[in-house]
Amino acid sequence: MVRQGVIESLTLIRRDERSAVAWSFAYFFCLLCGYYILRPLRDEMGIQGGVDALPWVFTATLGAMLAAVPLYGWLASRLPRRRLLPAVYLFFVANLLVYFALFRAGVYPQWVARVFFVWVSVYNLFVVSVFWSFMVDLYRRDQAKRLFGLIAAGGSAGALLGPALTALLARPLGTINLLLASAGFLIAAVFCIFRLIAWGKAEGTGRDEKEGAVGGGIWGGVTETAGSPYLLGICGYMVLFTVLSTFLYLQQARLVSEAALDSEGRTTLFASMDLAVNLLAMAGQALLTARAIRRFGVAIVLAVAPMLTLAGFGALALAPMLAIVVAFQVLRRAAEFALGRPARELLYTVVDREAKYKAKNFIDTAVYRAGDALGGWAFAGLGALGLALGGISLVALPLAALWVGVSLALGRYQERRVGNADRGKEVADEEERR
Repeated sequence: MVRQGVIESLTLIRRDERSAVAWSFAYFFCLLCGYYILRPLRDEMGIQGGVDALPWVFTATLGAMLAAVPLYGWLASRLPRRRLLPAVYLFFVANLLVYFALFRAGVYPQWVARVFFVWVSVYNLFVVSVFWSFMVDLYRRDQAKRLFGLIAAGGSAGALLGPALTALLARPLGTINLLLASAGFLIAAVFCIFRLIAWGKAEGTGRDEKEGAVGGGIWGGVTETAGSPYLLGICGYMVLFTVLSTFLYLQQARLVSEAALDSEGRTTLFASMDLAVNLLAMAGQALLTARAIRRFGVAIVLAVAPMLTLAGFGALALAPMLAIVVAFQVLRRAAEFALGRPARELLYTVVDREAKYKAKNFIDTAVYRAGDALGGWAFAGLGALGLALGGISLVALPLAALWVGVSLALGRYQERRVGNADRGKEVADEEERR
């Protein structure tokens, strides 16, 4: 009993939740390990395709995402989650095998590089969005506040192994051969899904209505979002997040392309940055996230990454140097993974089931990539007006300040809705006792 109490006090996991958390941890581990094997290769392909072409690539990504959203909505309307989730992941496994064959054959390498950049940018958002939709659907709100940080640490652990594998094996094996390893991790994630669905049924969280299809139309995510001021607020948060992230990414790409590094050196730098991000993020997720949400609330935790972004662009405005971009990128992404992402997922615990799968997916994918495209063209436009990297950082400052404000407003609204729901439940329980 003492040992069990120590485990619960350190991890906040209850005994009946351990197997589910372990499978959720493994599921996210496999997803992000597979993705982070691909991420350095994607970034290198972006530079090979031409830094000046990146705004067009971001626009192409948005177009691909807009095509994928109604297809996903159609599948979600017809398939139960026990079939929907594996279908999504096995489709991406098949894609990876096609890219492996194309890279090995050396067919139109520059164009394949650009298409691969677009594909990975679609892939990473879809697989992670579907994961968190499942988590929000599987766990109750009180469980989510305690467990999402630790579950997110599974992703960070996978994200540590992925770039470590890439950094170690990129030169001796060639990064193209690691596509097969990425596909293997994705297949392992499908196995975890089946174990979690079985746990949900056994624990009563997988009720019959949850095992059916989500229902609704193929554009359900769009209509749900358009009809909800709360979801539109999350859209605003996402657009600010992605525009600012794109500004920073393009500054990074510009400075890295100007540095005296060869292709393998750039790939190793990107992988090393990912390694540092995920070491920091995993430590924060395991030790800090749940306690920070309990102590400070969703609003404050959600605003941490925006506040770091405000400070980082201030530093870049003064000194647009590669070392500062690298440090800023590492700290901002670590804060986003450790605090921002779990807090952002909690925003969806107060919406209905269709919104969890469809509106959330629309926001996480199409709205996200719309922000990317907007950020890419805004960056190109500011450059065309003669602004250097320092000047573009100054333009980013008011956007970062607005992002802080939107984060605080959304977090406080979510907390009010949870409080109202809890008070309503207490009243209902009291009336039932009477």
